[in-house]
Amino acid sequence: MSKLTTGNFSIEDLESVQITINNIVGAAKEAAEEKAKELEKAGPTLFPGLESYRDDWNFKLLDRYEPVITPMCDQCCYCTYGPCDLSGNKRGACGIDMLGHNGREFFLRVITGTACHAAHGRHLLDHLIETFGEDLPLNLGQSNVLTPNITISTGLSPKNLGEIKPAMEFVEEQLTQLLATVHAGQESAEIDYDSKALFSGSLDHVGMEISDVVQVAAYDFPKADPEAPLIEIGMGTIDKSKPFLCVIGHNVGGVTYMMDYMEEHELTDKMEIAGLCCTAIDLSRYKEADRRPPYAKVIGSMSKELKVIRSGMPDVIVVDEQCVRGDIVPEAQKLKIPVIASNAKIMYGLPNRTDANVDDVIEELKSGAIPGCVMLDYDKLGELCIRLTMEMGPIRDAEGITAIPTDEEFADWVAKCADCGACLLACPEELDIPEAMGFAKEGDLSYLEELHDVCIGCRRCEQVCKKEIPILNIIEKVAQKQIAEEKGWMRAGRGQVSDAEIRAEGLNLVMGTTPGIIAIIGCPNYAEGTKDVYYIAEEFLKRNFIVVTTGCGAMDIGMFKDEDGKTLYERYPGGFECGGLVNIGSCVSNAHITGAAEKVAAIFAQRTLEGNLAEISDYILNRVGACGLAWGAFSQKASSIGTGCNILGIPAVLGPHSSKYRRALIAKTYEEDKWKVYDARNGQEMPIPPAPEFLLTTAETWQEAIPMMAKACIRPSDNSMGRSIKLTHWMELHKKYIGADPDDWWKFVRNEADLPLAKREALLKELEAKHGWEIDWKKKKIISGPKIKFDVSAQPTNLKRLCKEA
Repeated sequence: MSKLTTGNFSIEDLESVQITINNIVGAAKEAAEEKAKELEKAGPTLFPGLESYRDDWNFKLLDRYEPVITPMCDQCCYCTYGPCDLSGNKRGACGIDMLGHNGREFFLRVITGTACHAAHGRHLLDHLIETFGEDLPLNLGQSNVLTPNITISTGLSPKNLGEIKPAMEFVEEQLTQLLATVHAGQESAEIDYDSKALFSGSLDHVGMEISDVVQVAAYDFPKADPEAPLIEIGMGTIDKSKPFLCVIGHNVGGVTYMMDYMEEHELTDKMEIAGLCCTAIDLSRYKEADRRPPYAKVIGSMSKELKVIRSGMPDVIVVDEQCVRGDIVPEAQKLKIPVIASNAKIMYGLPNRTDANVDDVIEELKSGAIPGCVMLDYDKLGELCIRLTMEMGPIRDAEGITAIPTDEEFADWVAKCADCGACLLACPEELDIPEAMGFAKEGDLSYLEELHDVCIGCRRCEQVCKKEIPILNIIEKVAQKQIAEEKGWMRAGRGQVSDAEIRAEGLNLVMGTTPGIIAIIGCPNYAEGTKDVYYIAEEFLKRNFIVVTTGCGAMDIGMFKDEDGKTLYERYPGGFECGGLVNIGSCVSNAHITGAAEKVAAIFAQRTLEGNLAEISDYILNRVGACGLAWGAFSQKASSIGTGCNILGIPAVLGPHSSKYRRALIAKTYEEDKWKVYDARNGQEMPIPPAPEFLLTTAETWQEAIPMMAKACIRPSDNSMGRSIKLTHWMELHKKYIGADPDDWWKFVRNEADLPLAKREALLKELEAKHGWEIDWKKKKIISGPKIKFDVSAQPTNLKRLCKEA
């Protein structure tokens, strides 16, 4: 019997034919592995499993960066044996202890985020193959290294949609294996859960990469384009005189059909379409390769979802998947806004009208017979949403529907406040709502107005208010002028960093003369409002760091302007270069940030990508100055994205709320044995400075986070000029925001050339007086003192097998 393992064929008019379908996924994987093995320099971990990175890399990271757990409670309620008291590290009925239980809890968050992005990728991949065929090329711009995360894991370098399928199947298979480990009576060791979390994080970046490269190729998104167009952003950009379609979520597939229908029926100037969350970013990337100004607008991040609904502006709301509020249907129903669910992951209990006639569905929704519906047929979805919006707009305008109170209603609600403080206790941001209400009673509304930006729109205050005051509506009433003026600019997501950009910046990053890459990503659960990320981005841009950004962070950076009325996107270039502000794209575009670090190793240093995660990660940890910031992280996806950065040797700082993830990775800088690596030239041990001193940690304020991130960009491979530049920035930022020089700056000095030039003499005096270093004052040179010697040709590595003698 002949054997066909791959390829396309059709079955027509067959007689006396036996067809045996064995393991389709296994056959695809087998073919992919065979192809990968043809590579002469493939690494040791092609198609890795749960154990593949454990001993060679993950345990090395976890030995230096020890997990620090922050349990939410002392009980485990995971199975029917419980609840079990695990306080004092007791063991539960199943045998697990507090460390193992909390390792499992963090791992569950990571794997949930990974599954979310993988499912997103699967949905897009299947839909786009059905629409465009497997042979659609992956045109991502002028690059040869298209999918570094896929290549690191599988050895594959797909060139079209069909060739991505084995990588997608690999992620799904490993997710199943990982999920099985959380069953009661399976894994119980914290360190192995941490190792599995790191592995899951690496899979997350494969899933995200799949999601973004297929949509960039199919939907004509900008392709590594530093001049991608500027997009209007903010609640104030919506023209309230036009019917308004609001889309919320992360999967732009269905939205493209709506935009196509608008164009085909010449409605682009007759209605508004704008988005919240990452669907907003991606709808503004659609068909933007020619850089024409888009008609789609961006409202902002998840924190604005309820604010936009309560405003009454949307005439129709469409949701797809991820980071969508669970109360959208009841909130929208109060204001007669139909809700269309376009993805099976969020259906809200709505009636499924996928097989119904569009005319009939429109009548049902217009009449209010149903509050919304599920529509999974994208062709019908495009027609339904646009036609419904055009018809609902005039109907709702005529009725003047809004949740914003009148002046009289506002005064009545404010007067009802009993100043009990329940809202203050319930608020995750600890906003002093009672104080603001008190001032409002006296006629001073400024305190309420200030709450608009810092309020994340969670509605917890309203849930506990005994007087049933619609507090969010009160805040938004006062902020109407502020909302009308909320107009910014965001550069459209440009896609991955090109090979040419890596060649231009690779040497500077490895030597340290480009001070570092700051990656601002994540959700909008900020401690002090959206302007935090603006301040952070501006500080690093002024200092010539490369600032890359995605998702909610990318949107919120564009919301604020300087004294001349310009946003950061207007003030700084969009290229991957010193002082560049690089909006990579939506949440799934985060894979291109790690991909850029991987490309530095592959393109600049000529390291093998294929199946070679440990070596690439080792290179990044020792040589590529980069630090992530997820300042408003709230979701499981944020934990998986950050953990995927961590396995690659990229540290991440999270906002203060992120301690609720229950786990950090922090090194003990005083344990000198932990700060030794091998010199790959000869296998001898060499000391390195204690940086980065964490892989995952939190900061209490953005002022604290800035110097932490600058310090985290220091690497053993910095040359003296690079070390001097990095020490200058770190010490200046520490002085500016903390109020004093850091007390451990001297640990990073190898010779006098490492010292910041402007303070060299003063620092030499301090080294002599406080630390006993011997200084030649005639030559202003350090004679003795540093524990770390500078050797420009040293090749630091944590992997003994990479040393020449090995």
